Amino acid sequence: MMLREDCDYRLVLSAVLAIPWSKVVAIAAVAAIALILTTAWRRCRRMRQKIALRRSELSFHTVAQAAPAILWTARPDGSVDFISDQLYAYTALTPEQALEWGWARALHPDDLGACKERWEHCLRDGGPYEIEYRLRRSDGVYRWFLVKGNPLRDEHGQIVKWIGTTTDIEDQKHHQQILEQQIQERTEELADTNTRLQEEMIERDYARRKLDEQNEKIMRDLTERSHRATLLAKMGELLQSCVSKDEVFAAALGYAPRIFPNRRGAVALFNNARSLVEVAGQWQDCRIPTPVFEPSACWALRTGHPHLVVAGDTTAPCAHAEGVTNTYLCVPILAQGEALGILHFQASDEEPTLADSELSFKTTFAGQVGLSVANIRLREALRAQSIRDALTGLYNRRYLTEMLEREIRRAVRADQPLGVLMLDLDHFKKFNDTYGHDAGDTVLRETGAFLTKSVRAEDIVCRFGGEEFVVILPMADLQVTQARAERIRSRLRELAVLHQGQSLGMITVSVGVAVLPQHGANPQELFEAADAALYRAKREGRDRVVVAEKARGAEVPVTSLVDAEKS
Repeated sequence: MMLREDCDYRLVLSAVLAIPWSKVVAIAAVAAIALILTTAWRRCRRMRQKIALRRSELSFHTVAQAAPAILWTARPDGSVDFISDQLYAYTALTPEQALEWGWARALHPDDLGACKERWEHCLRDGGPYEIEYRLRRSDGVYRWFLVKGNPLRDEHGQIVKWIGTTTDIEDQKHHQQILEQQIQERTEELADTNTRLQEEMIERDYARRKLDEQNEKIMRDLTERSHRATLLAKMGELLQSCVSKDEVFAAALGYAPRIFPNRRGAVALFNNARSLVEVAGQWQDCRIPTPVFEPSACWALRTGHPHLVVAGDTTAPCAHAEGVTNTYLCVPILAQGEALGILHFQASDEEPTLADSELSFKTTFAGQVGLSVANIRLREALRAQSIRDALTGLYNRRYLTEMLEREIRRAVRADQPLGVLMLDLDHFKKFNDTYGHDAGDTVLRETGAFLTKSVRAEDIVCRFGGEEFVVILPMADLQVTQARAERIRSRLRELAVLHQGQSLGMITVSVGVAVLPQHGANPQELFEAADAALYRAKREGRDRVVVAEKARGAEVPVTSLVDAEKS
């Protein structure tokens, strides 16, 4: 008989035939006694746990009844299973009436909807619950209460109980209203006093003259701001028509001296590696000691916010402006949260300060530049999504149709041949059936990458659909196209594709070859010829290159196609 770690006795008989029967009976009796004792011990342990839980609940209820606030608990589904007696005394509801969802009948009708909506929201996301609402007293009077609740979770993070308090804040609300009323009365008194003082100042001649001067200055500022706003609007219209970042920054450098004629400035942009910032252009003879600097040298790029350095202030100067004695401002150019560079402004000796009113124009200027770049990026991304295959990254069939039409026209005008390869992976279904569709996707991706590396820069690789690919070879005659197909076929056999550390075996491909003008003069004819050659390769045993048969009338020279296109 052996005792395991879980206090369970097991009878182990070894070499039963070697033990006398009387001893076997004795051992079995001892084992039965041990089993009875173990069962009794487990029942005692469960009984002690239930007693401890009951004592804990009684202790909580005792504390809840003694607390000044109303304490409550709820189940994970939100139904209330305990409320301290303070609520029953306040509302005159019985426990049978208040528990579960019955407590809501004491709420003010105007607060009921918000209370339930907030409670249901907290039940969904498991966050703390806090709200203020009015409860009806037993005499029908409503008072304000602050309700707070928090979830209790087990070791797995699951909510097992909600516990909360309901506190009377009617007196606090009343005091707050009195205080707000006093503040409002005092504010009105101060406003009346200020109005009288202003009226007295306006009556004086000196104040009237100063006011006229201020009005004239305001008019000048408004006129200047209106002019700047017009220029900003025109620049925005121009930026919306830009199709590249170079055009955006060129337009910005052209408009900057007109929008900020009295300020020296420059535009500095990240290089392609985003390791350095380089000055792309400047106006009004802006002095920048360091035309190329690291991003950390500018506080605007560090913080992502405009950074103003007043002349003589050494608190946080930009390292790229070391030696600049005038006040200067750096504004980051952001596109979708990414910094593209900065706009750098310097005050002149004639106007040594940079007014706060100018900051809005400068940030708007930078914002329009950043927004235009973001729009260009979005257009480029949408364009890429519309012409690229999501799995392989190759051009898709839609782009293939457009591109082949254009390449045929170009080849006809230049009196040059054009090759078309249509490839189909052999036994591709075997990869999906044997290794799963993820492995099949891996084969397609690796094949697409292999084809991209195996062609010239001017060649076009597309995924035609499923496991079929098409390669367009500009200026390639039949001999060159066939040789290129054979080289792709032979080298693809050497491609090792791994999926989850497992080799997927050798990949073979069947290729159909068609050439302009021998096999067709338009995309449909070339596709049909290449597709027919591909199916011949499949029928003849796969893993081979087959040239399409010459179509009727395909002997027409390219010069004749040129004349036909011109006519």
